[in-house]
Amino acid sequence: MTMHAAVERAEYVLGIDAGGTKTVCLLARGDGQIVAEARGAGANLQAVGELEVEKVLHGVMERALGTRAVVPAAICLGIAGVDRPDDNRVIHAIMRRIGHKARTVIANDALIALVAGIGHAPGVVIIAGTGSIAYGRNADNAAARAGGWGYVLGDEGSGYWIGRLALRAVVRQADGRGRATRLTPHVLEHFGVAKPQELVQAIYHRNLRPSAIAAVARAVQLAADEEDEVALNILTVGARELAACARSVVRQLELSDAFSFVLAGGILSAVPRLTTELQSLLTELAPHSVIVPLDKEPALGAVELALAEARGAGNLPSYKHS
Repeated sequence: MTMHAAVERAEYVLGIDAGGTKTVCLLARGDGQIVAEARGAGANLQAVGELEVEKVLHGVMERALGTRAVVPAAICLGIAGVDRPDDNRVIHAIMRRIGHKARTVIANDALIALVAGIGHAPGVVIIAGTGSIAYGRNADNAAARAGGWGYVLGDEGSGYWIGRLALRAVVRQADGRGRATRLTPHVLEHFGVAKPQELVQAIYHRNLRPSAIAAVARAVQLAADEEDEVALNILTVGARELAACARSVVRQLELSDAFSFVLAGGILSAVPRLTTELQSLLTELAPHSVIVPLDKEPALGAVELALAEARGAGNLPSYKHS
């Protein structure tokens, strides 16, 4: 390696946020300045599989690096599922193949969102995107989580969960088994169909990913804005489920009131009624807490963790109960 290449290696890091809907990769200098950004499709291992995750990650990394003669000093990848041993092994194997031999940190995507929101202070992040999870860290650098089980086992309050309940409400009304709801015209318009029976073709024959079902949450917001009781109930229950996950994390970590809740994920932006109800429940849970809507890319948290790793100061929290 030439001296020039060695200097380049010390000057850059990559921070990656691989979510269920999109993947964002940021290239940063050693001072934290972002110099390039690349975006790609979602890279959730359960939803798209190992080969697709590798393809997406490799693509965004190469586009972020571009034509620069750069070997990153460190890479931080925030991705769901890495707390599970099997998924952890798969993701580590992928990064060994495509990671430019850089020092690599692989973290739960909730951690990078927490760091993006409040740095390394104690707090709890609640994410509602395609999936959902609550994750927190205390002053002793111990971590805890609740939720994040995936769209089959859980993910209550997520976009997928909201979208699926909306679809069920529509077909139940069509059968005469459920209440009339303003969800029906909004859901039909969302899928571009004229009647509920056509949803079978739209849902089952297009091999839709979970993120496509999550997008139905926007129709729920529209119906809720019209004071539709079915839609409002879905969002109320969703907010309670997200707050229950946050409550579990607070208890596990024995957090006092002097901490922050970070709200992240596309659904909390797209469905403001869900966010409003959740904020009210979090204030009841911890009256002196601060609620911080995440208004920046979670990948910035990955950049911060990559910079710490490049300096030899990386220190990921460990789970209090594992």
